[in-house]
Amino acid sequence: MTSTASSTDTRQGQAPQEQPPSWQQRLRRFGYTAGPRSDVRERLTPPYAEPNPRLWATLGLSPTLVDRITRWSGWGGPLLVTLMASVMRFYHLGSPKAVIFDETYYAKDAWALVHRGFEVNWDKNANDLILKTGGHVGIPTDAAYVVHPPVGKYVIGIGELIFGFNPFGWRFMTALLGTLAVLMLCRIGRRLFRSTFLGCVAGVMMSLDGLAFVMARTSLLDGVLMFFVVGAFGCLLIDRDRAREKLAAALPVDADGRARPDALIADYLYLGRRPWRWMAGLLLGLAIGTKWNGLYITAFFVVLTLLWDVGSRKVAGARNAYVAVLKYDLGLAFLATVPVAVAVYLTSWLGWILSPANGTGGYFRNWAATEGQGGTWSHVLPDWLRSLWHYEHEVYEFNVGLHSPHTYMSNPWSWLVDGRPVSYFYESPSPGADGCPVNAGDKCAREVLAIGTPLLWWAACFALLYVLWRWAFRRDWRAGAIACGVAAGYLPWFLYQDRTIFFFYSIVFLPFLCLAVAMLIGAIIGPPGSSDTRRVTGAVGAGVLVLLITWNFIYFWPLYTGTSIPIDQWRSRMWLDTWV
Repeated sequence: MTSTASSTDTRQGQAPQEQPPSWQQRLRRFGYTAGPRSDVRERLTPPYAEPNPRLWATLGLSPTLVDRITRWSGWGGPLLVTLMASVMRFYHLGSPKAVIFDETYYAKDAWALVHRGFEVNWDKNANDLILKTGGHVGIPTDAAYVVHPPVGKYVIGIGELIFGFNPFGWRFMTALLGTLAVLMLCRIGRRLFRSTFLGCVAGVMMSLDGLAFVMARTSLLDGVLMFFVVGAFGCLLIDRDRAREKLAAALPVDADGRARPDALIADYLYLGRRPWRWMAGLLLGLAIGTKWNGLYITAFFVVLTLLWDVGSRKVAGARNAYVAVLKYDLGLAFLATVPVAVAVYLTSWLGWILSPANGTGGYFRNWAATEGQGGTWSHVLPDWLRSLWHYEHEVYEFNVGLHSPHTYMSNPWSWLVDGRPVSYFYESPSPGADGCPVNAGDKCAREVLAIGTPLLWWAACFALLYVLWRWAFRRDWRAGAIACGVAAGYLPWFLYQDRTIFFFYSIVFLPFLCLAVAMLIGAIIGPPGSSDTRRVTGAVGAGVLVLLITWNFIYFWPLYTGTSIPIDQWRSRMWLDTWV
């Protein structure tokens, strides 16, 4: 007797043996969906999104003009956003005409560095004298003990050399770098999302953030650090695209012209010298040479770029992607980042190194020749290196042990919700003085408050949750990259919660929060191929969010710029008790 075999084998009446669900099946309950399989080249190097042709037809534009607009929008859009940011950041840059917050350290340290090669001790009345004389003051010779590397101060000093030792001069370079960071973020967002629109949205968000605005108009080191970090991330992103393009070009093509995975190529292809990765190493060295938390960011970024290599080789068909990266990518990645960063960092100390070692040079420059004699390494390492190592050790002990209470110190748990901003400058002018309206009645308030645009930061909290979900359950590498950028600049501070730290340190990961908001806005608008109703509804919702953030920035404008406003208007802007 014959029987037809069914799709389910019930041998001897036994129940079929169930296969355990795969990890994809387990994650589907949380929203995971596997991406559609396509040409491997498109997965390695996805194309940039283009506006719907119906939009151009509605506007009545010719195909030639449409092609020209599309071709130039990749730079035209970011440049327009950057122009808006530059106008805001350079508007009355010299106001307040005062030494505000930690400018009392960095502006004077920068001036000493570019003239003497090391920082010096200034008189207590130096600030008033500098403002009164327009910067025409003598530079002391007594070396000062400072706790931050010199790169950021050299950057500030460039502006002082060009425009003088005055508020505009010492704020010029931070304003310039803050503006260029907006341009870089637009281009990074464009490359990350493959969308010029979303890239420009990220740039607009950063342009309209109060913390980014205030930091660009103040000569502090953290804005300089942020510029180098964003630049390094952008270089690694370009490196990722270049490596994937090389993999895609090497893959075999089938009869239909579609590239197919190839284990031999993916496992053994050498991806070249990768100059963009070396450029990232240079920028990371400058970041470390600005503030030491650049070390944590470097570690995060090195891991990120190696994981990108693993993902690229897997898409190309590698059977042992981790082994391939270990053999062909790890060594060069290490050389392009760590040794380069160390070399750049040491070079940044050249002014201190070349200063006299007879007690008239930089602080601790003569340590090896005095207190450091007879040590284990005295006959192996040069004196300048042993003195620098001692200096760095003392600075490390100071930084990890800084527990002096400060009015505006804050815990990193409060940063994402704008919990405790920092007041850089505050005056209470009387009616008719310093811009205070004559009819103000009571006194006015004039403040520069380092606070993020509240609605932007609160929206970023939801955007960050969305990014983490996309990364965990949709395996979206873009979300993982954004999360890495936030983690690199944010998580290390939780190791030092007892230390004196401030909200404005968060400027380093702010660009990645802006990318997260842009990604959320893209999700609100809807993916390509959605119905017109879905896209229109999403566009309206996204537009309302952007308009609310814009209004919020304008509303807080007086607190960002030190504009005199009646005290009642100032109080109305203190939304939380912790802001006062």
